[in-house]
Amino acid sequence: MASQSSPNTYTLPTSLQHTPSEPHSSGTRKSWRHRLNLLSSHTPSLDQASQNELRQTNTNASARSKHVPKWWKIRLFRGMINDVRRRLPFYWSDWVDAWDYRVVPATVYMYFANILPALAFSLDMFTKTNMSYGVNEVLLASVLGSVVFAVFAAQPLVIVGVTGPITVFNYTVYDIMAPTGTNYFAFMALIGLWSLVMHWFLAFTNACNALKYVTRFSCDIFGFYVAFIYLQKGIQVLTRQGSDEAFYLSITVALLVLFIGYLCGLIGTSPLFQHYIRVFLTDYGTPLTVIFFTGFVHIGKMREVSLSTLPTSKAFFPTTDRGWFIHFWDVSIGDVFIAIPFAILLTILFYFDHNVSSLIAQGTEFPLRKPAGFHWDIFLLGLTTGVAGLLGIPAPNGLIPQAPFHTASLCVTKVVADPNEEGANKGHVTTITSHVVEQRFSNLAQGLLTLGTMTGPLLIVLHLIPQGVLAGLFFVMGVQALEGNGITLKILFLLKDKSLTPASEPLKRIPRRLAIWVFVAIQLLGFGATFAITQTIAAVGFPIFILLLVPVRTFLLPKWFSDEELRVLDAPTASPFTMISVGGNFGESFEDVAGGGQGSGEETVVQSSGSDGMLVGRGGEEGDSDEGMAERGEGPGLGGSGGAKRRESWRGEGRSGRWDGKERRGESFEMQSGMGIRRRSVSRQST
Repeated sequence: MASQSSPNTYTLPTSLQHTPSEPHSSGTRKSWRHRLNLLSSHTPSLDQASQNELRQTNTNASARSKHVPKWWKIRLFRGMINDVRRRLPFYWSDWVDAWDYRVVPATVYMYFANILPALAFSLDMFTKTNMSYGVNEVLLASVLGSVVFAVFAAQPLVIVGVTGPITVFNYTVYDIMAPTGTNYFAFMALIGLWSLVMHWFLAFTNACNALKYVTRFSCDIFGFYVAFIYLQKGIQVLTRQGSDEAFYLSITVALLVLFIGYLCGLIGTSPLFQHYIRVFLTDYGTPLTVIFFTGFVHIGKMREVSLSTLPTSKAFFPTTDRGWFIHFWDVSIGDVFIAIPFAILLTILFYFDHNVSSLIAQGTEFPLRKPAGFHWDIFLLGLTTGVAGLLGIPAPNGLIPQAPFHTASLCVTKVVADPNEEGANKGHVTTITSHVVEQRFSNLAQGLLTLGTMTGPLLIVLHLIPQGVLAGLFFVMGVQALEGNGITLKILFLLKDKSLTPASEPLKRIPRRLAIWVFVAIQLLGFGATFAITQTIAAVGFPIFILLLVPVRTFLLPKWFSDEELRVLDAPTASPFTMISVGGNFGESFEDVAGGGQGSGEETVVQSSGSDGMLVGRGGEEGDSDEGMAERGEGPGLGGSGGAKRRESWRGEGRSGRWDGKERRGESFEMQSGMGIRRRSVSRQST
C-alpha cells in the first residue's frame, strides 16, 4: 500500500469500520482499498483546477442526495434558534454601523412618516369606537413596537406601528361586541392574549417557512389595498368636516398638502437642482409640508374659519377614564371562547401583514448584507400583541409603506455610467444604490421621539394640526404607495403607446399581451374582494381573503400562464439571501438556497463554483465570505476588503413557481475579496 495518498484517493467516512486486510497473494482477491490505491498510483496527476472541479462536483452530488424530511415532521424551535444564531454575530455592528449621516434624516423622516399616519388613524378610531382609542394609545403602541423590534428583532429595519388594517379590525370588533354589553377593552385584551399564544405556536413550529410561496403577486395586491385604505381614510376625514366654510377649506388644504408633498418627492428623483437640495426635499419635504399648512390656515380670513383639529388628552394618560392595565377577567366565560375566532383572524392578519412588510422592506432592490430572521420576529410580534392587549392599546405590526420607506431612506447612492446599452439613457449617467446602512438606532430613535410626543407641550402642538392636513397626509401616503406598486406599473404599461415603449421594458418580452391583461385583472379582483369585505360588518374576515391569494398564485395561475410569462409578470419579494431563514423562494432547487427544502433546519455555506452554478456545502475555500458566515451564523465580517456585495436581477425576470427542466439564470452575486472579483450564477432546475 502506498505510503502517501494521491489527491485522487477516495476514502470512506470514518464512521464505517473495516478490518485491515492481510497481505494477498497474486491469486487471491485484492481488497477494495488496495485496488483503489493501485489505480491512483497509475493515474496521471490532475492539475489543481481539475481537482477543485472534481471536489465541487462530488460535493454538489452529495448535497442533492441529502435526505429532505417530510413536511409534517416539524423541528420545534429550529427556525427561531437559527434566526438568532445567524443574526446575533451582527448585533454589535448593528449599533456601530449607525455612525453614518444617513441615520439622521432616516430617523427624522420615519418619525414623521410613522407618527402622522398614526395620528390620523387615532382620529379614525376615536370617532368609531366612542373615544376608546385616542392619540396616547396610538403613540404608546408605536413606542412599544419600535423599542422591542429595534432592540431585539432579527430584522430591525422593519418599522412597526399602528396600521390601517388593525384600525379596521378594532372598530369592527367594537361594532360587533359593544351592542352586547361586553367590556370592550377586556375583550380586546383576551383577543391579544389568545393571539400571543397563536403567534408563539407559529414561531415554535417554523410556520414562517410558508413565506417561500409569497411573491410579488400577493404583496402587490395587499399593498394596493393598504394604499386605498389610506385614500379612503382621507376622504372619510373630510366628510366629517361639515358642509360650510370649514368643509371647503379642509378640502383645499388637503389637496394642497397632497400636491406639495408629492411634488417634493418628485423633485427628489428628478435632475432638477443640486443633489443636496434633492436629498433634502426627499427627506424632509413631507413633514415640512405638514408644519407649513398647520400655520397656513391661520393666515388672513382663514383664521376666522373654525377648523376641527386633532383631539388629544392628558399627557401619558389614556383617553378614557381608566388605568393602563386592563382587567381582562372582567368578562363572562363565554366571551373568553368567543374571543378565539377573533384572535385567529388577528393572527392571520399579522402573520401576513407583518411578514409582507418585512419582505418588502428587505426587497430585491435593496443590497442588504445582513441576514433576516422571520421566525424570531413573529415570536416578538406575539409578545407585543399580548402586551398591547393588556395595556388597552392597538396592537402594532409591520407598516406598509413605512417599512420599505425606512430601508430606502438608509440607502447610500452613487452616480455611475448607465449600464443599459440599449436603453434611452445610453451614454448617460444613472444613480444606483451602493449599500444600505443596516443598523438599529434609527428605529429606536424614532420610537423614543414618539414617546417624547406624549408629553404635555408636544400634545398641545399636535392639537393644533387641522384634520384637513391629516387628510392630505393620508392622500400623500396613499399616492406614494400606489406609485411604486406592481399593479400600477403594469396598468401604466398597458396604457402606453407601443411604439413609444422602450425595448428594454421587461413586459415587452411577453408575446401574449392578453396575459398581462388577465394577470392584472386577477390582481384587481383580489383587491376588490378584500376591499369590499372591509366595508361590511364582516370586515374582520378580510385576512382570510388576503391569505387565499398565496395558494391562488402558487397552484392556479401556473395552469393558464406559461413559465416565461410568470417569470416576467411576477417575481420573488426578497432575494435568496434574505429568504434563507425560511428555506428560500418557492421553486428553487437545492443548489439555489442554503438549506434547500429543510427551511431553517440547515446551516450551510453558499460558495462560488466558477461559472457552472452554485455549490452548496458546509465548508470550503470560500466559506469565509460574508454571506457564507451569515448563513452559518459565525460572524459579521462586513468590514475590510472581504466585504460581500450583492447584485440582484430578479425584478426584470420574475419567476413562475414551476420549472420545465431548463436551466435559468436567476440571480447574480459579485463576491469581492482579496483575490479579486468572482462571479457566480444561480441555475434553477426542475425539482
